[in-house]
Amino acid sequence: MRIILAQPRGFCAGVVRAIDIVELALKKYGPPVYVRHEIVHNKRVVEDLKAKGAVFVEELDEVPDDAITVFSAHGVSQKVADNAEMRRLPVIDATCPLVAKVHKEGQRYSAEDYDIVLIGHEGHPEVEGTMGRIPGTVYLASSAEDVDRLEVKDPNKLAYVTQTTLSVDDTRDVIDALKQRFPKIVGPDVKDICYATQNRQSAVRKLAEEVDVLLVVGAQNSSNSNRLREIGAELNVPSYLIDDAQALDTEWLKDAETVGITAGASAPEALVQELISRLSELDDVEFVDFDGIQENVTFKLPAELQGVAA
Repeated sequence: MRIILAQPRGFCAGVVRAIDIVELALKKYGPPVYVRHEIVHNKRVVEDLKAKGAVFVEELDEVPDDAITVFSAHGVSQKVADNAEMRRLPVIDATCPLVAKVHKEGQRYSAEDYDIVLIGHEGHPEVEGTMGRIPGTVYLASSAEDVDRLEVKDPNKLAYVTQTTLSVDDTRDVIDALKQRFPKIVGPDVKDICYATQNRQSAVRKLAEEVDVLLVVGAQNSSNSNRLREIGAELNVPSYLIDDAQALDTEWLKDAETVGITAGASAPEALVQELISRLSELDDVEFVDFDGIQENVTFKLPAELQGVAA
């Protein structure tokens, strides 16, 4: 069996930063450190941090007074931030800088009296946080069909922003539909799309041309991991999203000579290596690292933790 590993795959800079923030907060302040929502969408990451003393909660009212509180990489609404400030909780914000950039863009458009169309998935924590950070009217559109159903106050004063875990390809149809229906709509340049999302999807498109089966390592509730699997399926390659090596069904590999492996932006490399070990137990395997973009993006830590990192 030939195994081809996608490049790039796995952790992005925003995920690395968020995990580092929790670990450094535990080092500086000691456990427990409370984290609102999963710091990133991956069970292994969450369980590892729990073992070190992190406590994950869904709402701030589960956080005791004066407890160190971390906001997840997905970002939070202004209401949540205000609630934390009202309670004087010591907050460390692990919101991905690219998500925070979308918040600022939406706020800038809103300050200029634009209503905002957010392109994203309903119910995703990043979408909920972004909608709650932009004052004024925000419409949500997940598809071109949603654009057809939009009823806006002023079609001449519309702007759009996008969920960061969507790529240029994911948003193209929606943006085209918006521009067709609302010719005066304004929005950010495509360079504002998350680099990691775009790079991983581009790598999977190339990988799918070379393999019989595609395995995507990532959580079932991870938006970007699900999209990687969908891309493989769209290109007529049997594609499966698995949490870890234990979730592998060997029937998927029947008659497969070449297997592709990638991982979502919140999936640690350890899970990929465990899958490789599992495949090695099944058959004689040859491993190939696919040529791809080498990422060297890093994001600064919050000021209160920079000394701890040093």
